[in-house]
Amino acid sequence: MANNYFSFKQFIIQQGKSTFKVGTDGVLLGASANISGMKKILDIGSGTGLIAIMLAQRSNAEIVAIEPDHDSFLQAKENISLCKWSSRIKVEHTDLQEYDPGEEKYDLIITNPPYFTDSLKCQDPRKTAARHNDTLSSVELLTGVARLLDDNGIFQLIMPYVEGMVFIAEANSYKLFCNRLLKIRPLPTADVRRLIMTFSRDRIKSTESFLTIEHGKRHEFTDEYINLTKDFYLKF
Repeated sequence: MANNYFSFKQFIIQQGKSTFKVGTDGVLLGASANISGMKKILDIGSGTGLIAIMLAQRSNAEIVAIEPDHDSFLQAKENISLCKWSSRIKVEHTDLQEYDPGEEKYDLIITNPPYFTDSLKCQDPRKTAARHNDTLSSVELLTGVARLLDDNGIFQLIMPYVEGMVFIAEANSYKLFCNRLLKIRPLPTADVRRLIMTFSRDRIKSTESFLTIEHGKRHEFTDEYINLTKDFYLKF
């Protein structure tokens, strides 16, 4: 059973109320996101508020975190209010489809989205909503990003390999093009399990890189993974 909190070097994430707990995907996305020169960031489906807080630690940007699940929203609001960067993070209880910031556009839009489509659903409706894309389909996500992304902005997200490759193809229809791909594998001999994708409105040549988490034995982490996450994890 997951702990009700997770301690990082500069903040604590309470997670007893949130649908999903702190996980490797969120930490990887928050640690690797391109925040260079970013002034306005939108975090879609903030959950515990983890990614929003990580990006606030790494940047001077103003961040809006939106979360549709009521209890998760309250959890994110609590976590953000207690972190040292709370003055730069605004939390809103809304979903992407209803979110209307007026004329506001974002330099960076980031999300660790629901991605399951046909898999067996959990009996907990809150977990189903967070894990499956019934409440935020790829079409709705891409429509929202196309509406809210600055002309020169970037969109970043993490997905499993197969779902990610499908998403890249779908994004082209919205004139959002993948220009950077980080392929993540748990072990040197394992298949790629996750993709961190970076999209922009410009069709440019895509670059690819790899990240391996462990050497081969459990908890023997690679230098690249340690260097990426050492500003956050207590163990590094």
